Amino acid sequence: MPIYEYRCRVCDHKFEVLQKMGEDGKGLKCPKCDADNPMKVFSVFAGGISSDNSSSACSSKGFT
Repeated sequence: MPIYEYRCRVCDHKFEVLQKMGEDGKGLKCPKCDADNPMKVFSVFAGGISSDNSSSACSSKGFT
C-alpha cells in the first residue's frame, strides 16, 4: 500500500496517509485542526537504492 501526502486547506498542515491505490481520500480529516477535505499533494517516488551505492551499481553493470 502506498503512502500519500495531503495538505490541509485550512491550516496548511502536511501529513501522510497509508491507503490503497485509487482511493480518493474522502472522509479524511486534518490531524492538526480536524478540518475536512484535505488536498492530495504530488510527491516524488522514493526508490530502494541509496546514494552511496548508486554509482558503483551502475558502473558494475557497464553503465556510466
